[in-house]
Amino acid sequence: MAAAAAGPGPTSAPAKETLPPALGSTSQPPPVFDGTTRNFKGLQDKIELVAIDLQDKPAWYKEKVYPQGTVPSLEHNNEIRGESLDLIRYIDSNFDGPARLPEDAAKKQFADELIAYADAFTKALYSPLMAHADMSDEVVAALDKLEAALSKFNDGPFFLGQFSLADIAYVTILERVQIYYSHLRNYDIAKGRPNLERFIEEMNKIDAYTQTKNDPLFLLDLAKNHLKIA
Repeated sequence: MAAAAAGPGPTSAPAKETLPPALGSTSQPPPVFDGTTRNFKGLQDKIELVAIDLQDKPAWYKEKVYPQGTVPSLEHNNEIRGESLDLIRYIDSNFDGPARLPEDAAKKQFADELIAYADAFTKALYSPLMAHADMSDEVVAALDKLEAALSKFNDGPFFLGQFSLADIAYVTILERVQIYYSHLRNYDIAKGRPNLERFIEEMNKIDAYTQTKNDPLFLLDLAKNHLKIA
């Protein structure tokens, strides 16, 4: 995972990059700290990534950077901000690059509703995994809700039709739960949900997203370690 810092530089198109090595408990704090979603707005030259090892998190991160201790966080204008859903809005509003919320009032309102639901969706999908429980009605209902949401606008494969912050809010959640449920519950979250299947396919065509993806086996190992599964 990453922290982040914003600095001067021209806006550029997403480019393939090598992420820095993750900083662990014995590392020294770098001069700047960073968040993520920058690739979608072409901000690689304005926001520098600093990777944090979540399994060996350095004490200075919580003490000197972000007291909540969570990632991502963003340093901008001498202030530290955190929480993924808040940061994607902040970056979209305070940096150059294509706007990721439409002008259409109905679409903007639906985006607000979707982003507000993201935490509840995450909880619904993760709760059975954390409890070592089988599939639940809540999981099915949450996935069906996204399937229905993806059919609200018919001018594209994304939540608002065209790509937006709503897609950014959900894609990394879906990336992880798709892997976890496939391997740990033998359940395909996209099966029987054509809109969700198409959404995942189309997201994987966007370089700005695929450049940020983790290796599936790495994510699975993290989950097994966290859930204490052999």
